[in-house]
Amino acid sequence: MRIEIWSDIACPWCYIGKRRLETAVDGFEHGDDVEVVYRSFQLDPTAPTTVTETAQQMLATRYGVSPAEAAQMQARVTELAAAEGMAWRHDETLHANTLDAHRLLHLAKEEGRQGVLKEALFAANFVEARNLADHAVLREIAVGAGLPAERVDAVLAGDEFAADVRADVDRARAYGATGVPFFVVDEKYGVSGAQPTELFGQLLERAWRDSHPAVELVTGTADGACGPDGCAI
Repeated sequence: MRIEIWSDIACPWCYIGKRRLETAVDGFEHGDDVEVVYRSFQLDPTAPTTVTETAQQMLATRYGVSPAEAAQMQARVTELAAAEGMAWRHDETLHANTLDAHRLLHLAKEEGRQGVLKEALFAANFVEARNLADHAVLREIAVGAGLPAERVDAVLAGDEFAADVRADVDRARAYGATGVPFFVVDEKYGVSGAQPTELFGQLLERAWRDSHPAVELVTGTADGACGPDGCAI
């Protein structure tokens, strides 16, 4: 079973959704057979590469609310994150462009380290409130996640994988997704939003049944069949 997840490092609901899905997979009988692939999506492609404000300040400006109201918006998801076992510094997170982080995630996929880097980037943003538009920070995180330093440097020095990021975004829109997180299972089932763990569990069960249909055995007489002990005569 393959689960593709469109998300952005700057999206708090994406981190919460990741945790809830992981919990569902952990409780799924066939969890070892689940492959997760992370796809790129930028909530704000125009976000600055040189950070000038916090995400809280950006929210207040974008939605025309007071700083206190923006803080309340962040506090709500921080409480939900705590329920998933995460301690965030959401009020300190920065409004930064995530394109380079996504490009490194494509490199990580090639290196078989995508899941590790995805978690490290989320933690760096929401738990540590680090600047994920800073190449020095990204390099430290990527190398720490097991990516070759020379490849990380090469990607950050150019525009490698930028086309892959755009292709992911285009594909999400083709599916009808306008926001993230967005989950697609076996290219058949799409789920939008950080749904409850129970719903993810139901989705996994349904997708597994569809891809591994059971055969209903209709019993009759024992005649006309052979087995390990010979044939019935």
